[in-house]
Amino acid sequence: MDPPALKYCPGQLLAPRAWELYSLDQIYKALCPQAPLPKPRLAVTRTLYDPTKPRSRDSILDPGALILFFPGPRSVTGEDVLELHVHGGRALVQAVLAAIPRALGSDSSDAIRYAEPGEFTRRAFLNDRLDLTQVEALGDTLAAVTEQQRRLSVRGATGGATKRYEAWRQLLLLARGKLEALIDFSDDQDLDESPASLMSSVTSDVLALRTQIRVYRENAVRGEMLRNGITLSLLGAPNVGKSSLLNRIVGREAAIVSREAGTTRDVIEAGIDIGGWYCRIGDMAGIRLATGNSQSVGEVEMEGIKRAKQKALESDVIVVVLSAEVGPGGDIDITMNSDVMGLAARRSQETRSVIVIVNKVDRFSWGEKSVLPNIWIEKIIRAIPNLPRNQIFGTSCHLAGHMAASEKGPGGIQALLNGLVGVFRQLTSPVMPQGSDHRLPSLPFDDPSAWEESVGASHRQRLLLDACLCHLDDFLSHPFPGGAEREVPTDVVLAAECLRAAADCLGQITGRGQAGDVEEVLGLLFEKCVIRIRIRRSLT
Repeated sequence: MDPPALKYCPGQLLAPRAWELYSLDQIYKALCPQAPLPKPRLAVTRTLYDPTKPRSRDSILDPGALILFFPGPRSVTGEDVLELHVHGGRALVQAVLAAIPRALGSDSSDAIRYAEPGEFTRRAFLNDRLDLTQVEALGDTLAAVTEQQRRLSVRGATGGATKRYEAWRQLLLLARGKLEALIDFSDDQDLDESPASLMSSVTSDVLALRTQIRVYRENAVRGEMLRNGITLSLLGAPNVGKSSLLNRIVGREAAIVSREAGTTRDVIEAGIDIGGWYCRIGDMAGIRLATGNSQSVGEVEMEGIKRAKQKALESDVIVVVLSAEVGPGGDIDITMNSDVMGLAARRSQETRSVIVIVNKVDRFSWGEKSVLPNIWIEKIIRAIPNLPRNQIFGTSCHLAGHMAASEKGPGGIQALLNGLVGVFRQLTSPVMPQGSDHRLPSLPFDDPSAWEESVGASHRQRLLLDACLCHLDDFLSHPFPGGAEREVPTDVVLAAECLRAAADCLGQITGRGQAGDVEEVLGLLFEKCVIRIRIRRSLT
């Protein structure tokens, strides 16, 4: 029997050592004399009294406490839980806290203690009220600061991920059982199918399972961007307005703005909620080449440029900042740094997470529709061939700072933010397996909504999925020669061990079971009728 829990809100108390001598019923009767214990899961108001004094007005601790009783196992921890919701005055809270141990008598100094951090959650796990995936989702819920992070935590708390992991584990247990049946029963001719047919069936299931786990693992990486924040780098030449743009986006003076080239030497990072997505925006040193004039690049700035290039390659999204400049003839045009555009083109080939901004558009007649000249757009696309046209924006930090906040999209900043949200949504949306090689009769997951919980997989789950994939790859690397109808592959023992290790990884994700003992494996075998049971009567 587990010890009962006394839960005090907003504090938390436990009664872990005295449960054999005392019960929550005794604690309740001492604090609420002559008042019946509330019905399970029904909130009632009670007057709390000091258990060491006669019942009177002078012994009242709280005249209107809210009391709830949750008998186990239908409680948050699986144990009996008594909740005391008292008024929040400091003196009142301290009086109630001091009275609870006294409710158990003079020898109860060590019978009540504060819960350790996460102890209620740990007890819920130990009593099978939560599995590890739900515990991690609960942590994500408490740490969520944006709407998308909140949605991410909800996906993991529904239990859908646990069902999928367990379905995968059961499939591997069954496959392992088939292989072990092939070893133990092939000589007795007790198999429903030939070794070649059985191995073909197992291999087909493992291939389909591997495809599903790979996609699940890829979606887990997308979820980590939601959980940890999408990294965004502002990349451009000096004095194109990167620092001003950063300040306009975050709504504060996060970076120093100056006409002097090379003001920003190191990466300046600011966190912000953009449309529900947590984003970490980095303003970096302007990319320029060393020259022999008075504005030559020093060692410190060169190191800043090096770090800027490296940061851009590591970022989830690159924002290339160009500027509209007045040419020698008085014409307005955009100048493009070859290093900047080359880096953006390289990244655009790998992923479409590149956005181009033409800043300082207030230098020409922008028009009411805020449309950039088509010749500029074509010039940018020639430099970055894979860049979509709808990921090119015009902005003016000058107009954004002087136009009224009530005006729609001052300076093009709002249109830029909307474009960023579109890229964020594309980066973090779950993907599904393509083709028919992932389909399993026992695991029908063709519904797109069934893959949404995969985005909520934690870093720990992803690492275990990686380990599981390694074991599945090892299984598929074993040669299974064809031949006689009853030939047993020479590496079948090692292959079965690979499936056991893969199932172990899935069991570690939920914390509910490992690869399964003999009884579990045999149970699946008999359930699926892999082995024929032949009953022979012996005549004596």
